[in-house]
Amino acid sequence: MTQEAADDRDAVSDGSKHRARRKPSFLREVAIVLVSALLLSWLIKTFVVQAFYIPSESMEDTLIVDDRVMVSRSVPDLFDVNRGDIVVFKDPGGWLGPGYAPEKGPVADVLTWIGLLPQDSGEHLIKRVIGTPGDHVTCCDDSGRVEVNGVGIDETYIRPGSEPSEIEFDATVPDGMLFVMGDNRQHSADSRYNTGNPGGGFVPMDNVVGSAFVLVWPFDRFTLLRNPGDVFADVPAP
Repeated sequence: MTQEAADDRDAVSDGSKHRARRKPSFLREVAIVLVSALLLSWLIKTFVVQAFYIPSESMEDTLIVDDRVMVSRSVPDLFDVNRGDIVVFKDPGGWLGPGYAPEKGPVADVLTWIGLLPQDSGEHLIKRVIGTPGDHVTCCDDSGRVEVNGVGIDETYIRPGSEPSEIEFDATVPDGMLFVMGDNRQHSADSRYNTGNPGGGFVPMDNVVGSAFVLVWPFDRFTLLRNPGDVFADVPAP
C-alpha cells in the first residue's frame, strides 16, 4: 500500500469517527433545546400567563363557548383585583357539579400542565368581579340595578336582554373574598346561588388564578378584555 492510500484510509477513518462524535452531540443539543422550551413554557404558564377556554354560556356575550382567553398570573399576587375584572378561579367547593371535568387523556394532561394546551374548566370558573373586600353588594334598587356601597351601577357588559338579577340579594364581602357574577345573568350560577356552599357564595382571593386580559381565539373575535372602569367610577370605598 502506498503512503498516499494509507493517508486516504486514515482520513476516511478520522471522518467517520468525527461524524460518530457529532451525532450524539447533535442529539444532545436538540434535547437541551426541547427541554429548555418546555421549561420556559411551564414557567410562563406558572408565573406569567396561562390559556383557558370558555366552557359555558355564563359570560355571554362578552365570552362565548369555546373562546380562548389569556389570563395574567400577576393578579392577585402583584396587582390588585378590581371591580369589573374578569377572573378565573378554582371552584371554592360545590359550584361545579360532580363529574364536570372532561376526559382528556394523559398526553393532553401533560401538555396542559406544561402550558401548551389551554387549561380546561374541570375545576375552574370564570366570572366578573362585582364586589371586593368590604363592599356592600345588593339588588335591586328602584331602577332594577345592582348597587355597590349604596350606588346603583349601569352595567354595560351584561348580555342584552338580561336583567341585572332575577333574585334579590344583600351581601357584604368579607376580607380576602370576592363577590362575582356572570355577564349572562339568567344563565350564571355565581355568588348569588352558592350561599350554601363553602365560602358562603364568596370566592377566596387565594383561589384566584388570574385576570383575563385578551380573547385570542377564534381569531375573528380577538379583542382586549378591558376593565369597564366607568361602570364603577362613582362607587365609594367601603
